[in-house]
Amino acid sequence: MNPTFLTFLTFFAVVTACAGIYSIVSDVYLRDRSRVSQRVDEEFRKRARARAQKSLLFKDLRALSADVAGDEAERPSLGRRFEAMVEQSGLDLTPSKLLTIMVGASLGLGLLGGLVRHNILVAAVGAIVGGAAPIFFVNFKRNARSGKLLSQLPDAFDLMSRVIRAGQTMSQGLQAVADEFSPPIATEFAFCFEQQNLGLAPETALRELARRTGLLELKIFVLAMLVQQQTGGNLAELLDKLSHIIRERYKLRGKIQALTAEGRMQAMVLLGLPPGLFLFMLVMNRSYAGILLEHPSLIWTTVISETIGGLWIRKIVNFDF
Repeated sequence: MNPTFLTFLTFFAVVTACAGIYSIVSDVYLRDRSRVSQRVDEEFRKRARARAQKSLLFKDLRALSADVAGDEAERPSLGRRFEAMVEQSGLDLTPSKLLTIMVGASLGLGLLGGLVRHNILVAAVGAIVGGAAPIFFVNFKRNARSGKLLSQLPDAFDLMSRVIRAGQTMSQGLQAVADEFSPPIATEFAFCFEQQNLGLAPETALRELARRTGLLELKIFVLAMLVQQQTGGNLAELLDKLSHIIRERYKLRGKIQALTAEGRMQAMVLLGLPPGLFLFMLVMNRSYAGILLEHPSLIWTTVISETIGGLWIRKIVNFDF
């Protein structure tokens, strides 16, 4: 027999055997994984119901109504924006707990820097970094969660449209999204559904959904729902149009991010190059790089200049549309 043909048959047999073993193992693994996923989803819905029942919204409905009916055009205070950032991050945190973490990290890192270097400047920089790091982490989680929520909205509206065409109600459409989708949209819609199920007015629950998520697309959805309730119309068609609009906005957002990717990369390089080069020189030639620590004014000037440059670049590559 031809050795080349024999080698090919051997290779084909090994590949087929590996594919068969992989198919059997993956089938067993995925079956168990689907069971675990189903259990997790059931437990998640229980937690969503418990969270809705324990919510402060049901303890003072008059205060909530006054807040909803207030002037939404007013710029929220710094405290409210901080609370909204923590809530929209999806983390198991409260504003007071985050403040405690910030204070602890700031004191810990500041004391560590001061004890190691015996320099008040190093201690101050360590305290600032320790206090700002939790804020940046929570803001990063909030942006990631909002991005995923935005990507889920068009498909969720399509599902709600099909549910309404089948003769179901708007509340059942919210429940269908909570049952069929993964977090974070399942969390928010389940919370909204449970609020209505426990007696909160649909208008108030929808407004609270828009406030809680902070997405412009959901505010448009809530406004469309409120107008539809007052004037009537084809709700399924309305949801289809909203789905199309949000999907186009999401595509446009992706194009903008692609066009501004070069600017963001330049910002990362320009902002990271000075501290990175300093750390490199500190490792390679400690005595030479240590001279900079003897001139705190240069360090503060560098920090201030980098901050201004970072904010300037951020203003260029980020804009609303």
